[in-house]
Amino acid sequence: MTQYEGFSNIYDILMDDVDYEKWVSYVRDIFRYINVQPKGVLDLACGTGNITIPMAKLGYDIWGIDISEQMLSVAENKSREQGKKIKFIKQDIRNLNLTGSFDAIICACDGINYVLEEDELLSTFQRAYQLLNCGGIFIFDISSYYKLSRIIGNNTFVEEKDGIFYSWENEFDAASSTVTMVLNFFIPEGKLYNRIEEVHVQRAYKNKEVCDNLSKCGFNVLEVLDEFTFFKAHEESERVFFISKK
Repeated sequence: MTQYEGFSNIYDILMDDVDYEKWVSYVRDIFRYINVQPKGVLDLACGTGNITIPMAKLGYDIWGIDISEQMLSVAENKSREQGKKIKFIKQDIRNLNLTGSFDAIICACDGINYVLEEDELLSTFQRAYQLLNCGGIFIFDISSYYKLSRIIGNNTFVEEKDGIFYSWENEFDAASSTVTMVLNFFIPEGKLYNRIEEVHVQRAYKNKEVCDNLSKCGFNVLEVLDEFTFFKAHEESERVFFISKK
């Protein structure tokens, strides 16, 4: 789980089409939907803080966790520039070791898909459960099995954005339910290009696998939702949100 080390400084350029305000708004809508008002929030796999910082601005006492020191450095700089003091901590979400407890834990933008083994998924959920206060809420999303196996699958994508050219070659392995994504970025430097390669591996989980592991840890699974809605997830949902309670 050491991806995102090579291109942390261009990550926000490549992801500028992601509507992070929509993510934050949806998380708040979920809080209202299940009638909770959390104060202390833990943001797992927070990346460059694109959800952490807006939530801090809304008054949540939020911490950000990520395995990439470079991504956290970008997040820290952004939060300071925007006048927010947020605790960012470098840790692996599979082996969280924190002091303190939280009213809510979130993990956005398919961070859970980077947990590749089922025993590691169970460990991630166990640590989340231990860090939540009684009645605490755990909200996360995954890129669905359908999306990773059928849409990402064995396809190749090529794109150019703000002068940065990149290719994205994918290979899905049905035996391990994993997709390997080889990303090559070509970043202009004068008349030349600097090439950065990143290899990402994600696990495609079926909804029942996720729910079963949540239940094993003591969570009560409240909802399994189609992305950014309050409708039940279906077979062709591309992103699935899970809401569970301690």
